[in-house]
Amino acid sequence: MKKLLMICGLMLGIAGFAQAQQGGGRGMMMKPEERVKLLDEKLKLSDDQKTKLTTVFTEQAEAMKKMREEMQGADRDAMREKMQKFRTENDTKVSAVLNDDQKKTYEAWQKEQRAEMQKRMQGGSN
Repeated sequence: MKKLLMICGLMLGIAGFAQAQQGGGRGMMMKPEERVKLLDEKLKLSDDQKTKLTTVFTEQAEAMKKMREEMQGADRDAMREKMQKFRTENDTKVSAVLNDDQKKTYEAWQKEQRAEMQKRMQGGSN
């Protein structure tokens, strides 16, 4: 269970890092606009949804930065628990913007991403 939580936690960071390696982002996390563009490709978002998700992802990036600063040197288990709660809250915010069909596609895509991440983590390959 701990491994699964850790995988989920690293998924966002690694996805952003992979995008950054392709020249799409600065630093480890994708920019909010890039995340919206990625979701738009998968979910065909409306302009209103794009605006709302850009706001959600901007707030998330700011909160994540603050959380990382506060948690420097903190207990790993406490940090993992706090990050899991944070991800769950943000997934809820994203889902609230999507329609039912988009939610299904989004959830399926997230499962694929987690499975790929787990495969990479277990295989130890880059």
